[in-house]
Amino acid sequence: QVQLAESGGRLVQAGGSLRLSCAASGRTFSSYFMTWFRQAPGKEREFVACISPSGGATLYGDSMKGRFTISRDNALNTVYLQMNNLKPEDTAVYYCAARPFVCNRSPLQYDNWGQGTQVTVSS
Repeated sequence: QVQLAESGGRLVQAGGSLRLSCAASGRTFSSYFMTWFRQAPGKEREFVACISPSGGATLYGDSMKGRFTISRDNALNTVYLQMNNLKPEDTAVYYCAARPFVCNRSPLQYDNWGQGTQVTVSS
């Protein structure tokens, strides 16, 4: 089990950039696939990006490709989400999640979640 805590969300103008962080507790962080999801009001939780334990492999949702970058620092037990060229439709609560063995785009496959951080993009 790993405990997760997101931070970095705030109000930003369209076209701006933001970096989210997810700090994890526990000595097994480096063995987990780490994933970002987001959820806008009235919508289902959406896959954003996933990164392998070593950081050598990443996977992105279609609408995030080329704008978002996921990375991790295993020495700091932290995963990041760099978001560039933000759009109003990126407004959502962003969550990080962890699971072993493989990335998965379905939020139902994750048991470990943070509390989320709010990102609001104004037009």
